[in-house]
Amino acid sequence: MKSDVATPCYCGARQTYAECCGRIHAGEAAPTAEALMRSRYSAYVLALEPYLLATWHPGTRPPQLDLVADDHTKWLGLEIKRHQASGADSAVVEFIARFKTGGRAQRMHELSRFVRAEGRWFYVDGEFPEKSGRR
Repeated sequence: MKSDVATPCYCGARQTYAECCGRIHAGEAAPTAEALMRSRYSAYVLALEPYLLATWHPGTRPPQLDLVADDHTKWLGLEIKRHQASGADSAVVEFIARFKTGGRAQRMHELSRFVRAEGRWFYVDGEFPEKSGRR
């Protein structure tokens, strides 16, 4: 999937991709954990595996992702439920991501933990407050 300057941002923000997640994908530091969460959602939409790995905390990062195997997944939308600082350099972002795979609509509800190190936010891990499933 390609993005041009006028493409609405995939994360649902009321900006273009270039003004929103595109800048972060190009190397600009995300100003908040929520901005990083949004950019990571957009990276899943665009299958930007190197970006996803680079923004995953080294202590919990998997060696690789297999987004090519997930190319049948269609991302449908992101809803940020809350963004809360949990310390000077840590935060929690609660979100619901909707997607379709195998002809079935799914939703993933996650409480994600983020930390900031050397001026950059990183995804650490997440909890699922309710079982995700068909909607």
